[in-house]
Amino acid sequence: MPDEILTLPEVAGLLKVAEKTVYTMAQRAEIPAFKVRGQWRFKRVDLDGWIEAQKALQKPSTPKDDPRPSDEEATDRGRPDDH
Repeated sequence: MPDEILTLPEVAGLLKVAEKTVYTMAQRAEIPAFKVRGQWRFKRVDLDGWIEAQKALQKPSTPKDDPRPSDEEATDRGRPDDH
């Protein structure tokens, strides 16, 4: 249904986060939402677009971007050279 309107608990379930998290995000305008008689409501089409935008913002990590040392580097730290 293109004009589906969701409640806060429904959105929390969809996003798999706490209701308080969705409530805070709505208050801060971090997620598309509007109020009906003081209750937060969410248009499914707007949420779907928001979810896709969030995915696009997250750049996948590549090995060279990972600042953690490799297993070999980590085990070599602190050892004196065998020279």
